[in-house]
Amino acid sequence: MPLIKNTYGKGRVRVMRIHRDGDRHEVSQLNVKAMIEGDFARAYTEADNSTSVSTDTIKNVVNVVARENIGLCPEEFCQVLAKKYLDSYPQVTSVAVSAHETKWSRLSFGGKPHPHGFVLDSNGKPTVEVSATRGGGSTLTSGMDGFTFMKSTQSGWENYYKDPYTTIPPTNDRMCATSMVASWKWSGKPASYPAANAKILATLLEVFATTYSPSVQNSLYRMGEAVLAAVPEISEISMACPNIHYLLVNLSAFGLDNKNELFLPTDEPHGQIECTVGRG
Repeated sequence: MPLIKNTYGKGRVRVMRIHRDGDRHEVSQLNVKAMIEGDFARAYTEADNSTSVSTDTIKNVVNVVARENIGLCPEEFCQVLAKKYLDSYPQVTSVAVSAHETKWSRLSFGGKPHPHGFVLDSNGKPTVEVSATRGGGSTLTSGMDGFTFMKSTQSGWENYYKDPYTTIPPTNDRMCATSMVASWKWSGKPASYPAANAKILATLLEVFATTYSPSVQNSLYRMGEAVLAAVPEISEISMACPNIHYLLVNLSAFGLDNKNELFLPTDEPHGQIECTVGRG
């Protein structure tokens, strides 16, 4: 039976590029699919892999091209990537590269754009919960589910407990990202619930982005403190934050360094950090 058509490659190759222009960072997070066609029919029909490029190699080429082209926009990056496959492998006759971009918007505070703080576009789902009894008692809680934000530097993890199972190295410069579930209990009625909710989110983001984070735990506590100081009508705030990991890609096998410029975005497994901060 004839083999009518064949193509193969690598999908869901996730890369986060950070272009550093002094203190100002530009971030580009892509989910890449690279598919090749060419002289590969024998791998299907004759179990002959002699012309086949490993899919792991196809993934490695994505990372190498990403490292060598940190500042290119997605359109230019995909064009350079396609050309790299054609230039590298004469048995390839055509390449199809597609990329989906995760859009991050730069945070601003006091009308000034922040150099390394970002928030996910189309972000978060506001929540409200009311509990009421026939006797007249009630509680009101507002919050936000899936509120995602990050900073590309000014986060660390050092001086932690170590034992034979510890493998993570200490660092004082890492990316920090989370998709927060937060809720706050009202003890009084503000002049405007929407305005107060907006102030809570703005305060959370400002503390997160503008201060050094020795741990997610410490950042959450300080964020909660600041919110309670800024909005007197709430009695406590609870935050649950997965520590969404961006793993530094090791490119030493290709003779390339990686000075916190290229990361592998991964959402599982993730650290889960939770706390409630109240007035005491």
